[in-house]
Amino acid sequence: MKFSRIGCLALLASSLSAPLWAQSVDIQGAWARATVQGQKASGAFMQLTAKDAGRLVRVSSPVAGVAEVHEMSMDGGVMKMRALDKGLELPAGKAVELKPGGYHIMLMDLKLPLLKDTTIPLTLVFKDAKGGETSKELKVPVSQVAPAGSGSPAAQDAHGAHANHGK
Repeated sequence: MKFSRIGCLALLASSLSAPLWAQSVDIQGAWARATVQGQKASGAFMQLTAKDAGRLVRVSSPVAGVAEVHEMSMDGGVMKMRALDKGLELPAGKAVELKPGGYHIMLMDLKLPLLKDTTIPLTLVFKDAKGGETSKELKVPVSQVAPAGSGSPAAQDAHGAHANHGK
């Protein structure tokens, strides 16, 4: 069997641009909460749907000294918040909502205010079942409130308290 030089180069290029372990994650409705003067923390929210099972293992943004995947829950009437040390599980084909009052991305030690009607860069790092990592770069719009259908007002109020906590 004889291969042409162009055919071999095309095959090599396609294999380099699409690693076999690449995690395919659909990201919808991303937004970050605007801050007020002096506020040093905020949250980012979105819906993640992974084609294959995996995890959101890290987040980063140049606007924050610290960015973490967090969970907020109620336990006996007490609001509890914590970083997810092992990341957020993304079951295959199932949407996972990052929203006020639940899972979210916490942006702390902000280097600048998050102003309404601007965007911020955010990098999400995913790990697949075989341990391969991929990252997605986003430009996330900043808003005062969640877009329609992105969580209850009570959950938004609860997250406001979380956004003001320090590390």
